Amino acid sequence: MEQLKVSSKSDPKAVAGALAAVLRDEKEVELQAVGAGAVNQTIKAIAISRGYVAPNGMDLIMIPAFVEIEIDGEERTAIKFLVEPR
Repeated sequence: MEQLKVSSKSDPKAVAGALAAVLRDEKEVELQAVGAGAVNQTIKAIAISRGYVAPNGMDLIMIPAFVEIEIDGEERTAIKFLVEPR
C-alpha cells in the first residue's frame, strides 16, 4: 500500500492530486500526519481529492487511527488515514 506523509506546510491540492492518482492505480492509500497543522492539511486534501475522483464514479471513505512512528530516533504519535473507495 502506498504511504504519503503530509506536513503542515504541504499544499492540500498537491496532496489531493497525488492521492487521487494513487487511488486510481492501487485503490488504497495511507496518509500519515504528525501535529495539528499536518492533520488539518490532510483532511483538506482528502476532501479535495473526493472531487478529483468523483467523475470516475469513485466515492471515498477514510478510516483514521493512531500509530507510533520514529522520527530522528524519537518515538512520536502520528495519525494515519486509510483512504479507499466506498
